[in-house]
Amino acid sequence: MGPAGAAARAVEDRLFRALAVLRVVVLANAVGLNLYRAENFQHPRWAAAAVVAMVVWTGVALAAYAVVRRRTALLLVADLGLAVGSLAVTPLLKGDGFSASLPGFWVMGALLAWAVHWRWAGGLVAGLVLGGTDLLVREDLTQNNYGNVFLLVIGGPIVGYMCGSLQEMATERDLAQRAAAAAAERVRLARAVHDGVLQVLALVQRRGRELGGDGAQLARLAGEQEAALRRLVQEEASLGRGGDGSDGADGAVPGSAGPVTVDLAVALARFEQRAGVTVVVPAEPVLLPGHVAGEVAAAVGACLDNVERHVGEGAPAWVLLDDLGARVEVSVRDEGPGIAPGRLASAEAEGRMGVSGSVVGRMVDLGGTATLSTGAHGTEWELVVRRDAAQEDA
Repeated sequence: MGPAGAAARAVEDRLFRALAVLRVVVLANAVGLNLYRAENFQHPRWAAAAVVAMVVWTGVALAAYAVVRRRTALLLVADLGLAVGSLAVTPLLKGDGFSASLPGFWVMGALLAWAVHWRWAGGLVAGLVLGGTDLLVREDLTQNNYGNVFLLVIGGPIVGYMCGSLQEMATERDLAQRAAAAAAERVRLARAVHDGVLQVLALVQRRGRELGGDGAQLARLAGEQEAALRRLVQEEASLGRGGDGSDGADGAVPGSAGPVTVDLAVALARFEQRAGVTVVVPAEPVLLPGHVAGEVAAAVGACLDNVERHVGEGAPAWVLLDDLGARVEVSVRDEGPGIAPGRLASAEAEGRMGVSGSVVGRMVDLGGTATLSTGAHGTEWELVVRRDAAQEDA
């Protein structure tokens, strides 16, 4: 059973425990009234047997409904059948023209059991069956009789609907609590990584540069991994805070009213940690759904990786972010020799999917575009994502 099923089952268990108390109360009421009106019975012994049967079944129902695996369709049908039977034998025991039925409010046990287990539909079916039986066994339809039947028919669906709503709310609350706990754990792990692994990588980077030779190469690799890990840690921490610095308690968790949002400007500004990279972003936040912002930032990172690989380590590169309202544009430019004509197509044909997958593929998946402009002046990628497509993708 999943988390959602466990939460709904817990609500149903509580409702059946409350129903058990109600069964005892209405049984005591039925027994007391029948004793008080004993002279109304034409067949007192059979009436006493019927009351004893009601007492026995109430005990059986209390034990059966207390265990989840016993709440089967057979039990519910038997419960409703006995309630209908107690109504049906009333004219035989009291004679025609009776006023109060033998079971009285005792039939509420079966009605509410159907409503709790099968929601509004079960409550409606049970209400119609009990109300119809009550009308059939009576000679005349009085205002009091009509009122009792009306309450049965309308009460069952309403109680069933409320039970279903309680289960849905419990499920949503359980999912929200689990998401909040997961977000808090991400933040805690990010903090631990920042205080441990990142510090070690930074130390290796500094000491490697001082040693030179192979140490310098080790320092470069440590620096790359430190930058990548730092970006990952900051992104996870941002998600844990709800993407905009909040604690995620405003509904920015899975299963709540809205998606997590992330400031794309903050995500792109981290690329300035790379040597030679200049990032220009607007003064105002550029908010996008977390997944979309992460994919755009990853595409920009892939562009910068190509600059470092093909133009040179520390080569100048510029990242420019524009928020145009309906769409967001990011340009990544360098001053390298450019990409030779046909080079990307041949690379893709050879199975090397770096640019087509990491840049173009990411933007296409987001419903956006990735336009390449290259030549002797250098290379420029223009990445565009529409806000309406971004919301749908989220």
